[in-house]
Amino acid sequence: MADKQSLTSEEWTKLLESPMVAGMEVSAAEPSGLWGALKEAFASSSALVAAKTDPSSSKLIKALVSDSETSEGRSEIKEALRKRFAGAKPADVVQRSLSSLEEVSRLLETKAPNEAAAFKAWLQGISQNVAEASKEGGFLGFGGVQVTDAEKATLADIHRTLGVTA
Repeated sequence: MADKQSLTSEEWTKLLESPMVAGMEVSAAEPSGLWGALKEAFASSSALVAAKTDPSSSKLIKALVSDSETSEGRSEIKEALRKRFAGAKPADVVQRSLSSLEEVSRLLETKAPNEAAAFKAWLQGISQNVAEASKEGGFLGFGGVQVTDAEKATLADIHRTLGVTA
């Protein structure tokens, strides 16, 4: 099993930030306004809580969640995201996120092949939950669509990048 000790600091940070990156990519594909952004952020962070209590979560996911709950882990994530998205516009966030997930996919295949499929499916699930967290295009909660065409296209890109079926 891959864990923090079997990976370089840079590799661990890349995995550590990946749940947030998966959610941010979908959010940036179709910005939702304040309430939508809050719902999408909650969907992303609730995946960490769910993974912590899910007995079927892999050891790698549980280790990552545990580390992300520490002050040091949160600081690592914050700094990594700041560097990755400095000066980025929404379209840049989508491309930089996709590039990051591509790196994570390769890293998992190389360093954690036995856990790669579960980890990638988890990231894909996070992106799907974020896409479904808030309706887009409605007015005062009425109308709109659950997942926009831009979000669907981004989800398809994520699925392809991670090698996970939709």
